Amino acid sequence: MQVSIETTSNLERRLTVGVPAERVEVEVDSRLQKAAQKAKLPGFRPGKVPLKVMRQRYGAGVRQEVLGEVVSQSFQEAVVQEKLRPAGQPSIEPKNLEPGKDLQYVAVFEVFPDVELVDMKDFPVAKPVAEVKEEDITAIIEVFRKQQGTWDEVKRAAVMTDKVNLNYTGLKDGEEFDGGSAEDSDLELGSGRMIKGFEDGIVGMNVEEAKTLSLSFPDDYHNEDLKGAAVEFNVTLNKVMELTPAKIDEELFVKYGVNEGGEERFREDVGANMARELRNAVEANIKQQVMNALLEAHQGLEVPKALVGQEISAMRQQMFQQFGGAGNMDLDLESLLPDTMFLENAERRVKLGLVLAEYISSYELRADDERISKAIEEIASTYESPQEVMDYYQSNPQQRSSVESKILEDQVVEKLLAGANVTENESSYQDIIGADKAEA
Repeated sequence: MQVSIETTSNLERRLTVGVPAERVEVEVDSRLQKAAQKAKLPGFRPGKVPLKVMRQRYGAGVRQEVLGEVVSQSFQEAVVQEKLRPAGQPSIEPKNLEPGKDLQYVAVFEVFPDVELVDMKDFPVAKPVAEVKEEDITAIIEVFRKQQGTWDEVKRAAVMTDKVNLNYTGLKDGEEFDGGSAEDSDLELGSGRMIKGFEDGIVGMNVEEAKTLSLSFPDDYHNEDLKGAAVEFNVTLNKVMELTPAKIDEELFVKYGVNEGGEERFREDVGANMARELRNAVEANIKQQVMNALLEAHQGLEVPKALVGQEISAMRQQMFQQFGGAGNMDLDLESLLPDTMFLENAERRVKLGLVLAEYISSYELRADDERISKAIEEIASTYESPQEVMDYYQSNPQQRSSVESKILEDQVVEKLLAGANVTENESSYQDIIGADKAEA
C-alpha cells in the first residue's frame, strides 16, 4: 500500500492512498465464490452457478461493497502507519476505482492538535466561604410554602407576583407574527418569562381590561426576524390570581420526604440539603475559575472544526430534547437552532476537553472505584430510593462513565489548586447559590 501525506493547514491533512488491485479483486472473487455455493439461478443447479455468471449478475454490487470496506480499512492502516490522530471522519475523494487497476483515493481530515501545557503556578482563585444560617433555612421553607401553595382568584388590579390569565396578540408592522399570540394563557408576573416590559405592563390592569403594549425584542433574540424589532401586544386580562402559601404542617413535611419528627426534623433535613447544595456550589464556583484560567492560559490552542461540529450537534439535540421536541422528527433543527447559537460554547468545551485530557495523561490520573462509588452515593442521596439510583448508575456504563469523567476533571482541578494562589472571600448562602445558578 502506497501512502503520501500533505499538510494543508495547521490541523488539516491530505492523505493519498494507493491499494493494490489484487487486494480488492481477490476479496470480490472470494465473496462471489461463497455466494455461488448457495445461489439459485434459472438453468443452473443449486450451488453450481459458474463464477463468470456470478460476476455478471452480482459483481458490481459486491465490488462496491468491498471497495467501501477496503477504503475504510486501508485508511485506518495509513493513519497508524503515518502516526496520525484523526479528529472526526475523513472526506474521501475517489481517484481510481476501475476494476483491475490499483485503487486510489484521497482522504482529507483534521488531526488532534499537540497540546502544550502552560505552567499554571500561582494563578489567582477566590474561594467563597459561607455557612447555612437559620434565616437561610426559613427563607427556603418559605419558597417551599409558595411552591405548594394555591392560586386563588381575586377581584382587584394585578400586582407583581400574581398569576394572571390573558389573551394577547403580537403585531410587527401591523401584522401578526409567529408565536406572538395566545388565548387563555397563564403567566406569573415577575417570572421573566416574557420579553422585557411585558409583565410590567400587566401590573395595574383589571379583569376584562384591554391594553396595547409597545415593546421591543432584545437585540440578541434567537429569532432573526424579531431581533431588536419594535412590536405591539394587544392584551386582554381574563383573570387575576393571588398565591396563598401552604401551611407549615405535616402535609408539607411529607411532600418533602419527612414522614416523622415534625418541624424540627424538617428543618434539619432542609438544612442538611442546603449545606450539601452550598458545598457543591462552592466547588462549582472554584472549578469554573480554574477552567476559565485554563482557557485563558491556552487561548492560542487551535481546535479541530470537526470536533466543534460534533459538539454543536450534541448541544443542539440536547436543547431540542429539553424543550420537549424529541417526538417531532420532521423539524429542520439546523434552521431552528443554527450553529451560531452554540459555536462559542462548543469551541470552549472542545478546547477544555483537549487541555483536560492532556493534564489527565500528564498526571497519569485514574478514577478509582471507591471514589466513583462515593460520587454515585452522593447523587443517589437526593432521591427517595437511593439504592435504586446507585444500582442504575453502577449497571449503566454510560452513566458510570459520566461520573468517572467528572471525577477525573475534579482531580485535575485539585492538582492545579495545589499550586494556585487561593484567597478566601466571606460570603452568604444566598449570594453563593444565586451566583452559581446565574452562571449555570
